[in-house]
Amino acid sequence: MIFRNRIQGKSEDAIGFLRENCMLVSKTLALIAENLKPGVCGLDLDKLAEDFIRSHGKSVPGFKGLYGFPATLCISPNEEVVHGIPNNQPFKEGDIISIDCGVFNNGYYGDAAYTFAVHPIKPQIKKLLEVTRDALYLGIEMARPDKRTGDVGFAIQHYCERVHKFSVVRELVGHGLGQKLHEPPEIPNFGKKGKGVKLVEDLVIAIEPMVNIGRKEIGQSPDGWTIITKDRLPSAHFEHSVVVRSEGAELLSDHKIIEESIKNNDFLAKI
Repeated sequence: MIFRNRIQGKSEDAIGFLRENCMLVSKTLALIAENLKPGVCGLDLDKLAEDFIRSHGKSVPGFKGLYGFPATLCISPNEEVVHGIPNNQPFKEGDIISIDCGVFNNGYYGDAAYTFAVHPIKPQIKKLLEVTRDALYLGIEMARPDKRTGDVGFAIQHYCERVHKFSVVRELVGHGLGQKLHEPPEIPNFGKKGKGVKLVEDLVIAIEPMVNIGRKEIGQSPDGWTIITKDRLPSAHFEHSVVVRSEGAELLSDHKIIEESIKNNDFLAKI
């Protein structure tokens, strides 16, 4: 007899914990947006984030120690796609920095990511960020019980590759979210309409397009973590955690508070 992983929705109690954790992730990223400027380094931001998360009851960083990752934040500037380890290299004007954050509390995770840009940036870089962010919301529109993972991926891929001629990373995908950071199903940022795993009511998933300005191919740096574009051209990454609902996906994370902090920081470009 063959047993298969059954994709199940979460209880409202579980969704409540996930919502609380995702909001703390969003508030952490908003704090990062307040403090990001030229001369600041990833280690500075990582300490700020860890202290902030731990100041909220029993909340702890969701990434630190998971699979052996050494930090609270994944900080990935420019050609780094994801999983960058914070270091002491100062950020400078023109950098774009993808920051992914996780929180764990009450037996559940929270997860979200945002790509920031240190003013001024080139028009094509600004477009990359806009397209990646907009593709995220197109994917979220497909997070309904009558859709499949391929519908989410198709919406993202078509917009990024066919409409705007950027490249979607294939090897890295979104995922289910719950008592584990990475649960079934995988949520690729590419696919075909009507194909893939069927989404179900109250399923919680993280949708996270990773989009390259150049080719789609990626590699791994010698640190064993950082993923880099093979052509060394910039990449962007935006992520929301959402609940699949028949009336339309519910956002558990909140980019609006992050973007409000960006508006109030003269060092960051507005997209």
